[in-house]
Amino acid sequence: MNLKDYLFIQPEIEAAVKAGKPVVALESTILSHGMPWPENLEFAHKVQQVVRAGGAVPATTAIIDGKLKVGLDDADIERMCRAENVEKVSRRDLPIMVATGRTGATTVATTMILASLAGIRIFATGGIGGVHRGAETTMDISADLQELAHTPVAVVCAGAKMILDIGLTLEYLETMGVPVLGMGTEDFPAFYCRKSGFGVDYAAKDELDAAKVLKAKWDLGLRGGVLIGNPVPEEYALDFDEMNAVIQRAIDSAKAEGVKGKHLTPYLLAHIVDFTEGRSLATNLQLAYNNARVASRLAVEYSKL
Repeated sequence: MNLKDYLFIQPEIEAAVKAGKPVVALESTILSHGMPWPENLEFAHKVQQVVRAGGAVPATTAIIDGKLKVGLDDADIERMCRAENVEKVSRRDLPIMVATGRTGATTVATTMILASLAGIRIFATGGIGGVHRGAETTMDISADLQELAHTPVAVVCAGAKMILDIGLTLEYLETMGVPVLGMGTEDFPAFYCRKSGFGVDYAAKDELDAAKVLKAKWDLGLRGGVLIGNPVPEEYALDFDEMNAVIQRAIDSAKAEGVKGKHLTPYLLAHIVDFTEGRSLATNLQLAYNNARVASRLAVEYSKL
């Protein structure tokens, strides 16, 4: 088996990885299923600029016509953002997408897989998936958590998406042996909000402090990744109680319409944008830029160790 038959790595990214230079992976589901057109196109280019400004090489991932791509050109990015016949792809979908030559956007789980295949250790996203509210009866648990347990990539995020059961998500990560760090915080962030009321395993003082944890984990041969919760900047944070009420309204709407599975998260996020009159989208953009900044600095520090 030749991996190159399936995987394309942009030459700049491949050269940076080989030279031990800092590289930051970026997902494409946030483009295709997390933000509306054309705001997503502006975001896609700007988030790459943020990574470069931080001293790292950006590596946006996707599946294009059955090819796993690490590093997208402008045409690929526009295709992801227009989201026409672009599927949402998690681990279970990867072999089907490749075998049938389809096009899809990578979730946290699949971005981690592609990043790991390319030798990239640091990944910036908005928020991870996790244990959905009511999962004790629906068993709706994101594949992101299993990927964090098995794939050696550090994920910088603004916590778990608020549509989830954050307490159960953290319990699951503890069971799977995934260290959860807070970037300058002892409180695990809750995506739109700076605090969830749940603690982290370790409050990293800065990116160097976090990079040392990553190196120690992987030097010890411990498999899997590390989750780094990076709170949304204060000026863009939303009120926790208000957002909880908005999310419950969106969940009730989804139940009434019978929306489930991989369609649930995009449905909820779109309705939350509507119910907050766009304020949640503005926060989503800013927390993603902030995560890209921190991930870039983390990648720089990790590359020096």
